[in-house]
Amino acid sequence: MATPSIKEVARHAGVSVGTVSNVLNKPWIVTPPLRERVQRSIEALGFVRNEAARHLRAGRSRTIGLVVLDVSNPFFTDLAAGAEELAADHDTVVMLCNSRTDPVRERHHLDQLEQQRVLGILITPVGTHNNKLLTAMAARGTPVVLVDRAAPSGDHCAVSIDDHLGGRRVGEHLIERGHRRIIFIGGPLTIQQVADRHEGITAAVAAADGVSLETLELPSMSAEQGRTAGDAIAARAPESRPTAAFCANDMVALGFLQAMAARGLAVPGDMAIVGYDDIEFAATAAVPLSSVRQPPDLLGRTAMELLQVEVEAPEGHRHRQVIFQPELVIRESSALAHNSGGSAHDN
Repeated sequence: MATPSIKEVARHAGVSVGTVSNVLNKPWIVTPPLRERVQRSIEALGFVRNEAARHLRAGRSRTIGLVVLDVSNPFFTDLAAGAEELAADHDTVVMLCNSRTDPVRERHHLDQLEQQRVLGILITPVGTHNNKLLTAMAARGTPVVLVDRAAPSGDHCAVSIDDHLGGRRVGEHLIERGHRRIIFIGGPLTIQQVADRHEGITAAVAAADGVSLETLELPSMSAEQGRTAGDAIAARAPESRPTAAFCANDMVALGFLQAMAARGLAVPGDMAIVGYDDIEFAATAAVPLSSVRQPPDLLGRTAMELLQVEVEAPEGHRHRQVIFQPELVIRESSALAHNSGGSAHDN
C-alpha cells in the first residue's frame, strides 16, 4: 500500500499544502484547531514523510532522543549527562530536545525524532497531552521510556522519584520548625511532578492542626518567575505574609531567595525557603538552600539502561517502573525553628 502524499493529507483536511507543511515543520505558527485537524488527517491516512521512509530503508540511526522540560535547569543537564554516559558505552549518541513545557513543541520534537528513525526516546513529558502519541510511537517500533515521571498505565518503562513523598517531607519539616503559614510556589500544576509535590505538602498540612497552605501557581519554573513571586509575597504586610515557602524546584527557590534579600527580609528569620532537586547551586547560594535531593545522573543512566534492554530484546519485553526515594537536605534557609510571636505557635 502506497504511503499517502502531503497533497492527499491537505485534501483530506481541507487545507493547503503549505498549512500541512507548517504543521509538520513549524506547528507553533498554526492555530490549535487547524493544527488538530491536520494531525487527525495525518493519523487517519497513516502519513509518513519521505525522510522517514529513507531512514527506514537504511535502518534505524544510532541516535537516542531525549526530550526534557527545560534545558536551562541544571537538573536536566545533569540528567542528560547521565544518559549520555551510558549511551556512549552502547555506541549511540543522545539528541537533546527542549520542550520548554510546551506540549506543541514537545509533539514537534517527537515527530521529528520519529522521522529520524531514532533507536528510542527518553522523555520527561509536559503533561498528558501527548500520551496517545507516545503509545502509538512505541507500537510502531520506537521504544519510549519516561524519565522523572511514573507510567501509571504501564505502557512504557519509567524512572521516577516519589515526588509525593518529597513534598510531604518538606511539609513535615516546615511544620516541625513551627511554621503555620506556608506557601507552595510552582507550576504549572499540569506538570505531574509539580502536582505530586503539591499533593505531598497538602497531605502534610492536612494532618497538622492550625496550619494553612497557600498555593501560588506559576506559568513556568524559572528563577525569574521565582523573583516575581518573591516580590509579590514580600510586598504584603507581615501579618498576612507566609513564614515559609516550598518552591517546586531550586531555580524558583533561588529566584525567590534573591527577592527576599532585595526586599530586606531575612532568610530563614522572616521567610524559610525549601527548594527541590538539590542542584549544585543550592548549596552555594548566599543562604545555602534546603532542598529535596534527586539523583539526576542516576535517573538518566537508569532510563538509558531500560531503553537499551528494550531495544536489544523487544520481543516479550516487560516494562519496568523504577522509583527512587527522595532525600530532604536541610541547610540554613530553613534550619531555624520559627517563633511567630504568639500568633500561631503558643502552647
